Amino acid sequence: MPNLPKPRLRRAIRRGEPHLGAAPQAEPETPSVEQIESSGLRWVNVERPGALERAWLEENFDFHALDLEDVLSRNQRPKIDVYDDYLFIVLHFPIFDSAAGRLGTGELDLFVGPGYLVTIPNQPLQPVEYLFERCRSKEELREQLFSRGSGYLLYRLVDDSFDYCFPMLRKIGNKLDALEDEIFEGRSEEVVRDISNVKQEIINFRKVIRPQRPVLRDLEQVKQRYLATDLDLEIYFDDIVDAHERIWDMLENYKEVIEALAETNESVISHRVNDILRVLTSISVIVLPLTLIASIWGMNVGVPGEGNDTDFYVIVGAMLVMFLGMVGYFRRRGWL
Repeated sequence: MPNLPKPRLRRAIRRGEPHLGAAPQAEPETPSVEQIESSGLRWVNVERPGALERAWLEENFDFHALDLEDVLSRNQRPKIDVYDDYLFIVLHFPIFDSAAGRLGTGELDLFVGPGYLVTIPNQPLQPVEYLFERCRSKEELREQLFSRGSGYLLYRLVDDSFDYCFPMLRKIGNKLDALEDEIFEGRSEEVVRDISNVKQEIINFRKVIRPQRPVLRDLEQVKQRYLATDLDLEIYFDDIVDAHERIWDMLENYKEVIEALAETNESVISHRVNDILRVLTSISVIVLPLTLIASIWGMNVGVPGEGNDTDFYVIVGAMLVMFLGMVGYFRRRGWL
């Protein structure tokens, strides 16, 4: 994206500053903003931003108005915008939505500049919260990360967020293994819904991961601007790209596995149906000659042996012998 001029945004009224003509008002709400500062670097974390948090960002930073609109939007694609003195990055990460019972998308907006990193998740993201709390509570870790500049802190945050995907992928892999066992244990009809759910999880995961590729490539090109010069730049951000590629390769593999399991399940169900039809067909063929004999001697006309009890038992015995002979023949041919 071409560099855009940074207009001086209108500032919000500071707290405690007198405002002529204004009636006394209640104490204003406090914006949901947390900050950590060390070694000349400030990390600002803003969760679920609203109008109050936007006003705070306008008051403390000179971010472009379009970027602030993107922060409040919930439908932003992953991207990176490059300005003269900061980067605006939008990334997506998979999260499990317990309310919907399926995999969803968590958006993380980042502003990176010399001396600061602003993270704005649209909903709680565990890797962001975990790293932020560790930096706040552990001075040694805070000094280690913050002393290397905002770019290194950006790398560590993005790397932890992608690493958080691997336990989720392992859970999907365990589900696939369990589905395979259930299919061959005779529960094919019951796992149809489970296969559909896992397939939907893989599709949602792919939808989250796929758009990150161009963003990470662009990030590699601009990473040197805010990273300390004494660091090996290629190693750090190449590690993020490698993690992304591993995630994508696992998703591709899982996609092939779930499709194969679905086909296998359909084959097992079809084979079972064919077995049932084979048995029913064999029974029909066995009963057919017996039905024919019974129909002949049951006709409403004179037939041989009519009124003779001995002939009745002879006919029944012949039908029984025929029945046993056909059953034996069908079993010998493997039809029963």
